[in-house]
Amino acid sequence: MANIEIYTTPTCPYCHAAKALLNEKGAKYTEITVLDPGLREKMTQRANGRRTVPQIFIGETHVGGYDDMAALDRAGGLDPLLAQ
Repeated sequence: MANIEIYTTPTCPYCHAAKALLNEKGAKYTEITVLDPGLREKMTQRANGRRTVPQIFIGETHVGGYDDMAALDRAGGLDPLLAQ
């Protein structure tokens, strides 16, 4: 499986939904909580200026947020990405 990193905050419902979808897929991921301003800045730079959470990276691919990942899953593109 691909290396997955998800930037989150503890109270974000979209973060919880993204983690639930990844869990359903049996995907292991690294969660990075961005309460620290330095970590959020790193996330923002890596996510091409996007400051909202979650921001999801699968391998070298920036998937985006939960809505982006859910749309990718509906289109049949998430499983192949996870299998890298």
